[in-house]
Amino acid sequence: MSDTVKPRIFKGLQDLMPQQVLARQWMIDRVRAVYERYGFVPLETPAIEYLEVLTGSAAGEEAARSLFTVRNPDRIHSPGRDALGLRFDLTVPLARVVAQYRDLPRPFRRYQVATVWRADKPDPGRFREFTQFDLDSVGVASEVADAEIIAGMCDALAALGVDYRVRFSSRALLNLLLDYAEIPRRQGSDVFRVLDKLDKKGIDKVRLELQGGYRDESGDEVAGLGLAAAQVELIERFLAIRAPQREEVIGQLRELFSGLEHAAAEIDVVARIAGHLSALGYDDRQAALDLSIARGLAYYTGPVFEAVLADAPQFGSVFGGGRYDFLVERFSGQKVPATGASMGVDRLLAALEHLGRLPAKKATAAVLVTVFDRALESEYLAMTYELRRAGIPAELYLGSAGRVGKQLKYADACGIPLCVIVGPDEHQRQEVQIKDMGVGKRRSEQVQEREAWLEERPGQRRVPRSELVATVRRMLAVIAGEER
Repeated sequence: MSDTVKPRIFKGLQDLMPQQVLARQWMIDRVRAVYERYGFVPLETPAIEYLEVLTGSAAGEEAARSLFTVRNPDRIHSPGRDALGLRFDLTVPLARVVAQYRDLPRPFRRYQVATVWRADKPDPGRFREFTQFDLDSVGVASEVADAEIIAGMCDALAALGVDYRVRFSSRALLNLLLDYAEIPRRQGSDVFRVLDKLDKKGIDKVRLELQGGYRDESGDEVAGLGLAAAQVELIERFLAIRAPQREEVIGQLRELFSGLEHAAAEIDVVARIAGHLSALGYDDRQAALDLSIARGLAYYTGPVFEAVLADAPQFGSVFGGGRYDFLVERFSGQKVPATGASMGVDRLLAALEHLGRLPAKKATAAVLVTVFDRALESEYLAMTYELRRAGIPAELYLGSAGRVGKQLKYADACGIPLCVIVGPDEHQRQEVQIKDMGVGKRRSEQVQEREAWLEERPGQRRVPRSELVATVRRMLAVIAGEER
């Protein structure tokens, strides 16, 4: 047909198949349980915001350049201040909410899981549409709130069963670095943006970008910041401060910045966070003080945090955030302290898949009720709803009837663990057959002769019709135990 549309999606976007979505739901459910255990409450905001909300000095030029704009249907010919865009993160909309709804309780502690969009160059594992899962405390100036965010990051990753490491530092320490290296504060956001690439690009390319720039592997020119070699040397001296214990890092930092006024007060803030984490039982491997942490967005003002997976470092940061005490002020004119962190759901999901930590679930149904004889359709429907009303997810096969083998293949392809089979003979005897697909598959690999297979019928039980629900429950409990 001439009007056939080619099925395709825009580059940087992705379709998620049922198994991927179910794995994502599994991951989100576990993280949500941690956040709610901390007392955070859910919030939802629109995907579309006014462009003036999303842009501005607080968001940073790089974030502003990555915005997807949206046509305003009410102002097609004169957009002006009514121009719209897709949110690039969940923090800026949160700041807008806090400023707009003055009756919200303070502190306002919320979590949100939602899609965001950035018009960045797509790379493997880097998408233009992705999901973030945030937790934030708004209205708290104390560094106890920062320590709690770090603890929440640790507990969320622990709930997913991964070997993680949270790293934290402070933008205030980086501001001290600017003074130490005699770099004007107005260049700070550009310097921090480059330092944020340290893990991804390496020190050699970061050094080049801080100075004269370089040409990357694709041939694109990466502009430099024009810093002097002596200034870059001082930055590297700061970045070289590393130690296995947080207290050692703090000691070396005090020595490096001993000649800077106000340095002691800023270092004390980080030292108190480290002390809180120690008191809560988070050791130096779980939460390390790493001065190379910068975070790219310009609105961070104090402590900053990132998390990486020890077994899959190639995926980079899977969790990040920090303190942003001036973001709400953009909307309200009043300083409102805030801190939080964001989990990169898609990146973390890819890492968990790589590590083999995701459940291999492909279906929501636990039972498939097969259709052997159309004359018994009402009975099949009744069994399906009996299972559902007992709280057991069940699917009635709606394809062509008669070929049970085809229906069993369907259940196997969908990952449905149990099948219910009732033919005229079973119906007359008021019995049902229940087949454990996993047992059958395992035994089919062991039994070679067809006659032995038919005689043994592995994983298949014949029980009274009245015991359908109870038997299914017991079989599912056994399967769940084997999977654990």
